[in-house]
Amino acid sequence: MTYNIHHCNPPSEATKIDIEAIASVINREKPDFVALQEVDVNTERSGKGNHQAKLLAELTRMNYFFAKAIDHQGGDYGVAILSRFPILDSVQYELPVDKTIGGEPRTIAAITAEIARGKKVTFACTHLDLKEQNRKTQAELIVKYFGNTSLPIIIGGDFNAKPDSPAMAYLDQTFTRSCLQDCAPTIPVEKPNRTIDFIMFRPAQMVKAISTRVIDEKYASDHLPVVVELSIK
Repeated sequence: MTYNIHHCNPPSEATKIDIEAIASVINREKPDFVALQEVDVNTERSGKGNHQAKLLAELTRMNYFFAKAIDHQGGDYGVAILSRFPILDSVQYELPVDKTIGGEPRTIAAITAEIARGKKVTFACTHLDLKEQNRKTQAELIVKYFGNTSLPIIIGGDFNAKPDSPAMAYLDQTFTRSCLQDCAPTIPVEKPNRTIDFIMFRPAQMVKAISTRVIDEKYASDHLPVVVELSIK
């Protein structure tokens, strides 16, 4: 699953933080891995002492890894990964922006997990910038870091880019998206009209997409979650 959780703030509820609502969405789908974007840790808006990644891990009975992208309201803001499998190791890379055009620094987080005896995979999560020039640079860095891994890799995220954008076209040269045509839109939750949340993987000869579903969940976040079933040789 990939899910932009809008710092657990339901769009219809102004400043309310509803971590249980996000956890409920995840628990209904029972994914093995979840890529979470817009995660707050100890921020003023979400509550000092509230580590959203940790709390979601507890509510879903999963393991977690949080990767900070920026400072925000006295706390941290970034992405996180939930895993039903023990996390063997983890890594985080910065995805900077061009200072001449501005934007928000981003990050990509990745974990390694053993999904069966002797079978390991890398699962990663990212959230790209709003500006196309920054997205293209960030996509290039993702390929640099993960385009030649020894293990099968799955990347989920909010790429802030439509399927035919330059950044996605660049990533498509290295990774295979689970959905290439007729992909259901993921934003906004009411009358969605854009597809910007994706799950991709490599190598194509080892990982196959069986199905891709966009979950019609309108309350918990301003994005719809995407659930993909994969077969890994």
